[in-house]
Amino acid sequence: MGQGRHEHVTTSLASAVSEEIGASLAPVDAELARRYPGDPGTRQPVHTVYVPGDLFAADTIRSWGDRALAALDEHAPDAAAFATVLGLADDLAEPVHDRVRAKLEREPIEDLRVDFEDGYGSRPDAEEDATAARAARLIAQAYAEGTSRPEAGGGTAAPYMGIRMKCMEAPVRDRGIRTLDIFLTGLLEAGELPDGLVLTLPKVTYAEQVTAMVRLLEAFEKACAVAPGRIGFEIQIETSQSILATDGTATVARMIQAAEGRATGLHYGTFDYSAGLGVSAAYQASDHPAADHAKAIMQVAAAGTGVRVCDGSTNVLPVGPSEKVHAAWRLHYGLTRRALARAYYQGWDMHPGHLPTRYAAVFAFYREGFEQAAERLARYANRTGGDVMDEPATAKALSGYLLRGLDCGALDVDEVARATDGLTRADLEHFATPQRADTAIPGL
Repeated sequence: MGQGRHEHVTTSLASAVSEEIGASLAPVDAELARRYPGDPGTRQPVHTVYVPGDLFAADTIRSWGDRALAALDEHAPDAAAFATVLGLADDLAEPVHDRVRAKLEREPIEDLRVDFEDGYGSRPDAEEDATAARAARLIAQAYAEGTSRPEAGGGTAAPYMGIRMKCMEAPVRDRGIRTLDIFLTGLLEAGELPDGLVLTLPKVTYAEQVTAMVRLLEAFEKACAVAPGRIGFEIQIETSQSILATDGTATVARMIQAAEGRATGLHYGTFDYSAGLGVSAAYQASDHPAADHAKAIMQVAAAGTGVRVCDGSTNVLPVGPSEKVHAAWRLHYGLTRRALARAYYQGWDMHPGHLPTRYAAVFAFYREGFEQAAERLARYANRTGGDVMDEPATAKALSGYLLRGLDCGALDVDEVARATDGLTRADLEHFATPQRADTAIPGL
């Protein structure tokens, strides 16, 4: 059959059939768009650091970076020593070590939460009032000064900052609402709400508590002439009831919908959740089967909604003699790598000594798979062959992988461009954007 010959095409259905089906599915189309808008396409921090409200200071971020660097100097003074402790491959030793040190000097914390819950406890009202006002003032000042100033030893702000208030349970509800009000009002008095503002609502058990948070934020936005829907929040999953309701349904899925588009993340609370299930203290860890079950439910409930899942933390601190520090580093490194492989791209860090292994694990994860991911994406973009047949969904995953590596500092724009035959960040974002049905890049 010649290439120029056109086949005669016939159909049997009237156009009214397609129109009728389209009309019948219009509500479903709208529901899918509303409930599953896809990933927001913004940067996701690799971790969240919690600092008690009374300990938060103007130099907290720089102090954590300096203490992390001091730990490296004392317990793994060069790339070879650090690689030996963590079991890094020879080809990763230098690049990972150098990037970890650079990260600690430039941007030691990506996401910081000033804690008014477990890490702060119950204080006199006047004291918590003053601490909340002080947190607002310091965070506003930090954002005014900038997030990254290498010439000054790094910025005083993290890309994301905010508070964890007390929960919506009756004994502390009023206190939590007042603290949030003071904090947000203080930010507005200093200028405007920063782009990096993040709020965390802990110990959520019922979807109605999420709805209450939505109503609270709506009232604040109205009272202060803030754009409706401007303020989002994370939901902290720390109780068994937040995973499974009494009727056997997934409570966390209800919570996402109850947030009415304001939920930005689901944070797993390792120790509260484990204790609630009766797990002995010695076995409360983010790799316990109970933790894996909870996070798997969270992951499925959040998929496609634009809400991101965050892993918990380890309470084994890298302090003391080198032998103990090295053991704690190996544990934290292993847990972080395990989480990354399971698509939990964010976790908690509780001590400055956790920062070296957080970044080492993240950087090693992205650098190990970088060449293969870049080659596969380049083949897909150029429609060339290879030993793997990738689909649009895989291209989204590959580009998302490279974008996360760029965001955290594991990868550089120039090396990604070289390895992908010239793909730019805009090209990667095109492939990674879930809302786009088409996947061809103009000009390629």
